[in-house]
Amino acid sequence: MTSPRPTVVVTGLGATTPLGGTAEETWQAALAGRSGARTLDASWVEDYELPVSFAAQLAVPVSQVLKKVETKRLDPFAQYALVAAREAWADAGSPEVDPERLASSVGTGIGGVQTLLTAWEALRTKGPRRVYPLSIPMLMPNSASGTVSLEFGARAGAHTLVSACSSGAESIGYGAHLIREGLADVVIAGGSEASIHPLPIAGFASMQALSTRNDSPETASRPYDTDRDGFLLGEGGAILVLESEEHARARDARIICELAGFGVSADSHHIARPRRPRPPVPPGPWPTRSATPVPHPPTCATSTPTRRRPPSATSPRWRRSVGPSVPTPTTWPSAARSR
Repeated sequence: MTSPRPTVVVTGLGATTPLGGTAEETWQAALAGRSGARTLDASWVEDYELPVSFAAQLAVPVSQVLKKVETKRLDPFAQYALVAAREAWADAGSPEVDPERLASSVGTGIGGVQTLLTAWEALRTKGPRRVYPLSIPMLMPNSASGTVSLEFGARAGAHTLVSACSSGAESIGYGAHLIREGLADVVIAGGSEASIHPLPIAGFASMQALSTRNDSPETASRPYDTDRDGFLLGEGGAILVLESEEHARARDARIICELAGFGVSADSHHIARPRRPRPPVPPGPWPTRSATPVPHPPTCATSTPTRRRPPSATSPRWRRSVGPSVPTPTTWPSAARSR
């Protein structure tokens, strides 16, 4: 007889975002409806004549909480992951865990793009000898997960999922999968991004994907508005400590919630636009998926003008599938776009 798979619970939270330097500060700012969008004061906005002059930068610079050597040896996206992971680990009570049963799973959409472009500029203008020796390990997408693994001695794997906007969510799901399959007792899981740089801004702007409401950054992201004109770039890191319920209860840990289900699919339709019409994906492939209610299905409301029809959360088909009383919010207007 097959033994039941472990229940996965969350025991720690950590974040550094445009809304706050901690998970609690971020949560309170989100509840208050505050925006993380601000006008950029970097000189390169004018130097490159960028059509977009605002983004959602961190509320608290990580230089205030990291050692100088850490900021020198890590790309910003890995710095953000480290800050969030330390908070999450402390929030979980700094659990004692067998290193062979501890894993990291930290996703990113693009990785160390700032390091990559800085290294290219050094090569172009000063020659190969002026390229920083740590450029390669800093720019790798897996450097954030590797940094977290090194910080806490995780030997059950340092995993990195790169799947654009869903990288962080998918990394959390994969972390839960490791626990349910008996491959780990504790997983430090989440996502991190740091792409506020002239090239990503110029690239998204050329796609006509960014809002150009430079006179009103706080109200630029308006995903459900018929007058929407795009999203804005954001940055930050968010980490959860996942545990098997048995492991958490054995150490008398505070259990924040249960991760009840998770599923992944692909439209195989278009690189950016979803297939329409398309029903919601059930939270699987876990056995409980058919019985698991979905009390809070967040929507991928990008604010981009290419979405001619209203976001799927407003469609009758979606509403029939989740019920009339289920909230279907998006977090993008406050935290902005973290790619």
